[in-house]
Amino acid sequence: MRPLLGEEEASAAAEAVRSGWVAQGPRVASFEEAFAVRVGASHGVAVSSCTTALHLAVHLLDIGPGDEVVVPSLSFIATANAVRYTGATPVFADVDATGNLTAATVERVLTARTRAVMVVHQAGVPADVAELRALCEPRGIPVIEDAACAAGSTYRGAPVGSGALMAAWSFHPRKLLTTGEGGMLTTDDPEWTVRAKRLREHGMSVSAADRHSGGSAVVEQYLETAFNYRMTDIQAAVGLVQLSKLDLIVARRRELAARYHELLPDVTTVRDPAHGTTNYQSFWVWLPEGAPDRTDVLAGLAARGVSARRGIMASHLEPAYAGHPHGPLPMTEAFTQRTLILPLFHDMTNAEQEQVASSLNEVLAGVGVTSP
Repeated sequence: MRPLLGEEEASAAAEAVRSGWVAQGPRVASFEEAFAVRVGASHGVAVSSCTTALHLAVHLLDIGPGDEVVVPSLSFIATANAVRYTGATPVFADVDATGNLTAATVERVLTARTRAVMVVHQAGVPADVAELRALCEPRGIPVIEDAACAAGSTYRGAPVGSGALMAAWSFHPRKLLTTGEGGMLTTDDPEWTVRAKRLREHGMSVSAADRHSGGSAVVEQYLETAFNYRMTDIQAAVGLVQLSKLDLIVARRRELAARYHELLPDVTTVRDPAHGTTNYQSFWVWLPEGAPDRTDVLAGLAARGVSARRGIMASHLEPAYAGHPHGPLPMTEAFTQRTLILPLFHDMTNAEQEQVASSLNEVLAGVGVTSP
């Protein structure tokens, strides 16, 4: 992945620096409003990362010790960590062939202590959130959407995040839309929005930006124990430019993905689910039965000048979650052990894509691959 950054972003960042206001301020407010509109939400709360957005979402639901939150193990470890930050217990559920939780896999792990379900739109592939809501809402279980990778993806004809109770987004450089680091929490709930904005800024009753621009002396109060999860105006300035390019970026990635499908006809790859479209934030492929070991495949690709990486991690297999209780996770383990992610970036050339595809086909055929 290479972020699509250029002179427009550099100029926007420089303008923010020259303005003298570089902390959270007017550009953050503009970015929040524009991003929320783009994903079909009423409100946006810009924060320092998607991880902090997820933490705020769980915190806003007053979830804590003794509570359980269902999450996929097949996800970057921040998904489970955000639950742990509150003292609650993440409970791992399995995924289907799209890499996402389903109502069936979630229902197997629900208990009397389940307080929320955190569904991930994995690598930009939209999860079927309507079926999850149909399972959870009658039980009084809220559904949080981890949309870290999903800016520009669609679900049932609308942007992913539209209608979400709360959705968390990432602007890390591996995402389509980047601010370097940064994230966003979106919601339609005005009360959660007010509280989330307070929580991200130490619990202050009046934000620093409002205090300095108010024109009169204001003494703030600190209303609750909170956090420092702010985004800077420099980041937001870059984000506003990036947001204007999102449709272009998604269209280009989908064009490249379609070409990969043509170049790799015998390989099972990520594709659109029946209920939506993916932004192809990552292009994963399944290693077929009988293929060389994945480590050998990655080494063979590297020897041919292709930088690929392992598939999506499984949190329950990492040392941080050693011994953590979970049910059977067969699809999760197959996903993390038998997939890898191929290069995909906006300015990728036909020749580069052909190099990737031909290299993978050679390695899968065993050409020049030797096991240790």
